[in-house]
Amino acid sequence: MNTRAWQCQSLMIGYPDEALLDRLDLLARAASSLATPVGEPLLRFLDHVRATPPGKLAEDYVATFDHRKRCCLFLTYYTHGDTRNRGMALLELKQTYAAAGLTLSSSELPDHLCVVLEFASAMDDPGLLVQHHSGLELLRLALHDAGSPWAGVLDSVAATLPPLAGHQRTAVTRLAAGGPPAERVGLEPFGVKR
Repeated sequence: MNTRAWQCQSLMIGYPDEALLDRLDLLARAASSLATPVGEPLLRFLDHVRATPPGKLAEDYVATFDHRKRCCLFLTYYTHGDTRNRGMALLELKQTYAAAGLTLSSSELPDHLCVVLEFASAMDDPGLLVQHHSGLELLRLALHDAGSPWAGVLDSVAATLPPLAGHQRTAVTRLAAGGPPAERVGLEPFGVKR
């Protein structure tokens, strides 16, 4: 049943284009078939989408996800920031997808939440979502703090995952306080000291 949820969440957390708007009825039927903690937040989000003019919805999406670092949809950002280690994490994700027989288009980054949700749905495996659980939780909390309608989509994602373990809760607290890691190697020649 989580495969259906992850597919719906993937579509809803993506940019609100015509593809999303054309699927609202289908998504509502699918969300209605899910367990209440998973489906109800999605139904509330769909109500918001229906009540919001498309231009305003797109504007809100860009303001939320493109202009707020704490609302980043690229999951390796939470664990690696904009460091060289993030490049290796992206490569490892691509290799994971390739080993499963999936190839991404050149326009898709492997750590985008939509892609990770699609992969979880296709494989019926929450492994990558669990691996990035701390970042997902920080994103969920940031969306709630911002009063974003997309917080409901993350509430739904969280409802499909096991509760945060102790080390994951610690990681969320650390990320919330200090943000993602910063590059610490190779900046001195550019006059930047950390």
